[in-house]
Amino acid sequence: MKLSEGDLPHHLAQGLAPLYVIHGEVLLLAIEAADAIRAAARSAGFIEREVLIAEPGFKWAELRNSAQSLSLFSTRKLVDLRIPSGKPGVEGAQTLLNYSQNLNADTVTLISLPRLDKAALGSKWFTALSAQGVVIATEEVALNALPAWIANRLKRQNQSADTDTLMFLAERVEGNLLAAYQEIQKLALLFPAGPLSFEQMQSSVMDVARYDVFKLSEAMLAGDVARYAHILDGLRAEGTATVLILWTLTEDIRTLNKVLRAMQQNGNLPSALRDARVWGTRQKLVERAVRRFSPIVAERALRQVAHLDKVVKGLRRGNIWDELLQLGIRCSNVKAT
Repeated sequence: MKLSEGDLPHHLAQGLAPLYVIHGEVLLLAIEAADAIRAAARSAGFIEREVLIAEPGFKWAELRNSAQSLSLFSTRKLVDLRIPSGKPGVEGAQTLLNYSQNLNADTVTLISLPRLDKAALGSKWFTALSAQGVVIATEEVALNALPAWIANRLKRQNQSADTDTLMFLAERVEGNLLAAYQEIQKLALLFPAGPLSFEQMQSSVMDVARYDVFKLSEAMLAGDVARYAHILDGLRAEGTATVLILWTLTEDIRTLNKVLRAMQQNGNLPSALRDARVWGTRQKLVERAVRRFSPIVAERALRQVAHLDKVVKGLRRGNIWDELLQLGIRCSNVKAT
């Protein structure tokens, strides 16, 4: 059973499952989900708690023994297993597989993992845990979902804000949920309960967004000029290597060109996306860009990135940051011809 972090409180109110698995890259959400499960377990009478950390040299027999043994003063127990590497190894994988098939009714098991790669998510041990327990993936909140996430957090402290104000805060904390959490808590200390004005938000919230080259490319594909410029400024301030930025943008422009050329031949967008190895959330962004681009425009963009490559290497004169901005603006504003 899979649950989102937002659905967990409702689930816990209905009763505890014998097994929980938390995995993902967002530490704040992972900590909050684990804390909520521990609190629910204590309230349900699982008073005893044993923490096991599966680091190198860990004896997996400890997990089996822990679930089967209770102290003289407890009849229910929480086993808190943490696997920092996300890789239990051969023995650990088999132990987890067997463990999931023999869950103890008097024990709640909480397994914490980092972000897992595709191989781990498809492994037998993780599949078994997913089949027998509740899985909570703590992934980064996308920008379009971040205002609603912020609004929900403000509601918990009896505050609110309008759509524009929420979007303002979202843009300043994008990619950094821990900072978002801290900024929201700060608002509770600075201002009374009730609606928050844009001026109040603007005067108190720092720009603590984390910028990365992939979000920059997403903004270009989505045609969001303002966001592209904002992220590019952030990358420049953080000292991000221009060669990395250019490589990322170039890869997506090449992908667009490949998809457009394939569609010219067979007119089948799903097939073109599959051949270009475009999947998941990126698929929607590429589909959106394909509607705006034409093969001629994509070829023109490729010629521009070839020029930028020479500027980065010092073979041509120019301000690389200005050139990157112009590339993003042209690709964001372009209309298929």
